[in-house]
Amino acid sequence: MAERRVNVGWAEGLHARPASIFVRAATASGVPVTIAKADGNPVNAASMLAVLGLGAQGGEEIVLASDADNAEAALDRLAKLVAEGLEELPETV
Repeated sequence: MAERRVNVGWAEGLHARPASIFVRAATASGVPVTIAKADGNPVNAASMLAVLGLGAQGGEEIVLASDADNAEAALDRLAKLVAEGLEELPETV
């Protein structure tokens, strides 16, 4: 299983708009991805309710994971999005 540990770069954490940006990117990745707090249970990264339910705060460590064959690139892109608190995922990432 591929995994990335990253600190949430959005000051407000994964709430409302940042969660929506993240969920859209996770869905667009084309691979099944889970997200969890460092000490928590993983949830579906493509589910807005699940991501909001994490209550991940700015600066808090989260874990992105996937067991798909082509997960490495998708996890790298999602980790960059989260760590840098981007408004959208650039196509060139």
